[in-house]
Amino acid sequence: NHSSVTTFVLLGLSDEKRLQSILFPIFLGTYLVTLIWNLGLILLIRMDSHLHTPMYFFLSFLSLIDICYSSSISPRMLSDFFKDEKTISFIACATQYFVEAWMGLTECCLLAAMAYDRYVAIGSPLQYSTTMAPGLCGKMVAGAYVCGFLTSLSQTVSCFNLDYCGPNIIQHFFCDLPQIIPLSCSNPFISQIILLLEAIFVVLGSLLVTLLSYGFIAASILKISSGKGSARAFNTCASHLATVTLFFGTALSVYMRPSSNHSRKQDKVLSVFYVILIPMLNPLIYSLRNKGIKEALKRVIKRATH
Repeated sequence: NHSSVTTFVLLGLSDEKRLQSILFPIFLGTYLVTLIWNLGLILLIRMDSHLHTPMYFFLSFLSLIDICYSSSISPRMLSDFFKDEKTISFIACATQYFVEAWMGLTECCLLAAMAYDRYVAIGSPLQYSTTMAPGLCGKMVAGAYVCGFLTSLSQTVSCFNLDYCGPNIIQHFFCDLPQIIPLSCSNPFISQIILLLEAIFVVLGSLLVTLLSYGFIAASILKISSGKGSARAFNTCASHLATVTLFFGTALSVYMRPSSNHSRKQDKVLSVFYVILIPMLNPLIYSLRNKGIKEALKRVIKRATH
C-alpha cells in the first residue's frame, strides 16, 4: 500500500459568496492587528530598559509565537477566499500543521513557565532576581521551543506517514490532524496513541504546572495582610490568568471533546477563536491591563517627539 493522494481540498470557512465577502475584510483586519500589536510589543520590550525583566522577557517570546502561529494559517486562509477549489499539496499541508502545532505546543509550555515566574515573584519576592536569573529564563524559553518542536515533529511524521488513497477533502479551513487522520486508508492506531500521549504529557502537563503555580500564588496572596498588597499581587498575574483561561479553555474544547459531540460548524467557530482571535487578543490583554507597558509606551513616545 502507498499513498495516492498528492493534494488535499480544504472546504474553508464557508462556501457562500456573500458571507466570504464579509469575512475576508474582518479576518484581514484581525491578522494585521495581530502582526502590528505583537510586533509592537516585542519592539517596546526591547527598546525600554524598564521592561528588561523576566516577565516581559517571556511576554516578548509569547508575542513571537503568536505572530508565527497566526501566520501559519491566516495568509493561506485569506487567499482561499478567492479560490473556487481550495487545494493544498500534501507537503504544504504537512508543513502547515507542523508549524501550527509547534507554535501551539510551545505556547502551552511557555504559559506554564510564565505561571511559575509569577509564583516566584509573589511567593518569594526577595529571592526573585536570584531565582529567575537571565540564564534560567533563557533555558526555560529554549526548553519550551524544543519541546514544542519535537512533539510537533513526531505528530507530523506519524500522521503524514499514513497511507492516503482518497477521499482527500478536509472539512476545515486549515490542515489539522482530527480532520486529516480519518481520511487515511491505513490503520491510524499508532498515530492516535502518539497524539494522546503527547496531549497528556505536554498539554495537560503544562496545564497542571500552571494550575499548581496559581494554587501557590493564591495561598501566597491570602498570607498578605494588607488589602492593597493583595490587590497589587493579584494585578501582576491577572493578564496572564486571562490568557491562560482563553488559550487552554478553547484548546481543550477543540481537541478534547468526545468525537460523538463534534460538529463541523462548531469546530470551525472554536478554531477561529483558537488560532486567529487569541493571537490578536493576547497583546491587547497585556497592554490594556499592564501599567508597566503603558508607562514604557509613554516614555518611547516622549523620546520620539523630543
